[in-house]
Amino acid sequence: MKSVQSIPNKIFTAVTLQAQLKRWRLLNKKIVFTNGVFDILHEGHIASLSEAASHGNILVVGVNADASVKRLKGDSRPVNNENSRALLLASLLMTDAVIIFEEDTPYNLITAALPDVLVKGGDYTIETIVGAKEVMANGGEVIIAPILEGFSTTSIIERMKGL
Repeated sequence: MKSVQSIPNKIFTAVTLQAQLKRWRLLNKKIVFTNGVFDILHEGHIASLSEAASHGNILVVGVNADASVKRLKGDSRPVNNENSRALLLASLLMTDAVIIFEEDTPYNLITAALPDVLVKGGDYTIETIVGAKEVMANGGEVIIAPILEGFSTTSIIERMKGL
């Protein structure tokens, strides 16, 4: 059985993430970054995170802070607070690092981390992916991953309202 005590150690601050990224790079690890709200974790999230993780050795997941989610999704969101969402993501096998960001986009996080691979879902284009230009200018690649249709937090919330 794996040690669950180490799960919170996968949640980083901006400073501690930079230090960890340096260690991983010294070990020649290919670093992949993706981000999202991950409000109610569902099968679509697992598929997206698994796809992202398949493109490298280390998966870093940026998570919108609560205030950011409210600005983007409305006052009724998030359902789960940022610490709960980060802990759930950190507990996943494919996730190596989780970081909460306050801004509406992960631009500052991406340009500070400059991952080898930036992955976003199929509802984006290269032109609309925040940080894509900077990652590619640094020699990295941007991947648009397919979305598993039929799964969304919004649809789960709507179904719950109907019960």
